[in-house]
Amino acid sequence: VQLQASGGGLVQAGGSLRLSCSASGGAFSNYRVAWFRQAPGKEREFVAAIRGTTHYADSIKGRFTISRDDAKKMVYLQMNSLSPDDTAVYYCAASATIILSMIRRSEMYSNWGQGTQVTVSS
Repeated sequence: VQLQASGGGLVQAGGSLRLSCSASGGAFSNYRVAWFRQAPGKEREFVAAIRGTTHYADSIKGRFTISRDDAKKMVYLQMNSLSPDDTAVYYCAASATIILSMIRRSEMYSNWGQGTQVTVSS
């Protein structure tokens, strides 16, 4: 499956953005899809994942919501109450074989989108 992330931009602290991840090819509904982010000088970190259930990093829990529309082959990340600490390049990733205990590990995903920049100003 090929992925393309979009929806990033510049937003003020406290604002909202919705990121989209579109997929092509493959049996999309079989894939677990995750969002990761990477800030300058930092390692890529897990944000959220979805297949039948949703999973979130503690740092964004309650502010971000991941959802999917398998008919459209889309996954979304609704981000609310954004802070400058959320500034990063956001990537979507997918795997049809990843097991639940590994979903927070970026190296376990074989399919990646190109990333979309999110910048939150203070």
